[in-house]
Amino acid sequence: MSPSVCQDQGAVFSLLQDPKTYGRTEPVIRIDTHGAAVFLAGPDVYKVKRAVRFAFMDFSTLEKRHAVCETEIVVNRGNAPELYLGVVPITRDGDVLHLGGHGHVVEWAVHLRRFDENATLDHLATKGVLSTELIDKLAHAVVAAHRRAPLSKGFPATRVLRRLLQETVDELAAAADLFPPKQATAFGAALGAALDHAEPLLLRRGERAQVRHCHGDLHLGNLVLIDNTPVLFDALEFDETIATCDILYDLAFLLMDLCERGLLANANRLFNRYLAFSDDEPLQIEGLAALPLFLSLRAAIRAKVIAALFRLDPTVTHLRDEALAYFKAAVQFLVPVQPLLIAIGGLSGTGKTTLAAVIAPALGRAPGALHLRSDIERKRLFAVEETARLSANAYRPDISATVHDALNDLAETTLQAGQAVIVDATHQHLEERDAIAAVAARAGVPFLGLWLEAPVEVLVRRVNERAGDASDATASIVASQAKETIGALAWHRLDASQTLDALKAAALGLVQCPDAQVPH
Repeated sequence: MSPSVCQDQGAVFSLLQDPKTYGRTEPVIRIDTHGAAVFLAGPDVYKVKRAVRFAFMDFSTLEKRHAVCETEIVVNRGNAPELYLGVVPITRDGDVLHLGGHGHVVEWAVHLRRFDENATLDHLATKGVLSTELIDKLAHAVVAAHRRAPLSKGFPATRVLRRLLQETVDELAAAADLFPPKQATAFGAALGAALDHAEPLLLRRGERAQVRHCHGDLHLGNLVLIDNTPVLFDALEFDETIATCDILYDLAFLLMDLCERGLLANANRLFNRYLAFSDDEPLQIEGLAALPLFLSLRAAIRAKVIAALFRLDPTVTHLRDEALAYFKAAVQFLVPVQPLLIAIGGLSGTGKTTLAAVIAPALGRAPGALHLRSDIERKRLFAVEETARLSANAYRPDISATVHDALNDLAETTLQAGQAVIVDATHQHLEERDAIAAVAARAGVPFLGLWLEAPVEVLVRRVNERAGDASDATASIVASQAKETIGALAWHRLDASQTLDALKAAALGLVQCPDAQVPH
């Protein structure tokens, strides 16, 4: 047995692997993690905690495994009430083991209703079918989970985060055969410094109700699509103090998972939609200053967990490569990247929002640029859904000025937090363009102004084809905009009638060109 394994559970696992245990004939599917063995049998799932002891998790006794099984039911019923059915004993009657029964209890199992295991989001990600619609639903689901999560105190959570960080750094350093010692030491110092820098912010966020008893283990494998809705399951159950954390730290696991899989567009979309759906967007944007720390620590923890799984079965050599990949990601998340501000202007229908969405993943640090959109901020100002239509009164010059002021304030907060930002608005007036450029100047970061233009008939066609969008623009609005003069324009003009791929390449080409990034 591995040094981490405290008890031979082979007989229990054989019982649960046997189809006869369930009165069935088809094979039982077994899935192993570092902390559990999961058995899929017909419509049922039985999950047994492995008798293991790690520095971060102790399931060494039957009593501890029973307690954590009961806790698993409690912590998951808020997000997945229909999946978690209860805790079932595994008993011995003479020399025979039974699932249930009234004999001597030798083990405990969590009983779940089975879902389509191919519908977990890690499988969907591998298939390349994480659509923007699904990512939007996922953002809604995570925001809702955080909204109903119980509140906690910020100071204990920050102290636990420091303990968790130190434990993780120590375990990485101890695994010198897996993680290069010099890199592990340098990484530990950088991660500790990042927490020192972020601690005052984290404490302030704790005082403002941003520390909650969250899911705690929010990666793609712990989300499943049921009835076309993402459902969070398998929340962290073995240590309430670890699951009690800043909500952005909870989100960071999911963002890190998407980034590590190379799904940068999905990560950026989730990042942006989560912030847009949150109750206090400015508060969450300010919290982005801690995001590199959160992403890095999540990747480091994933590295040590996979390393622990590798220790249980060293013959599974791909686990070594996965652990190293997560360690490299953890290091990379802490590498400083200068933010920048891009403003995209143009008449309605020029594709400002579409261009912003496709270039945002490539800008600044992970998971890319924050995309601020005037249409959405206007709807937020009037406290209506994004797709609700506003009256012409909502587009009075004074209201539009308020919207632009809000965008500029949010952009400045984003840059102060170290994140790149794109501001998407018509920017038809010179004073609006000057004001957004001034935001970059105050922050001391590069600024790039992009002006999209296309024939009016193209813009009218695009506006007429829109459905389910935050914009209220119509053909008549486009015609009215086209009659206005825009004044002196120093921004880079781009042909918005070209293909999106060509437009994206042109925009990113300007970002890469030092002469195109004009600090004002």
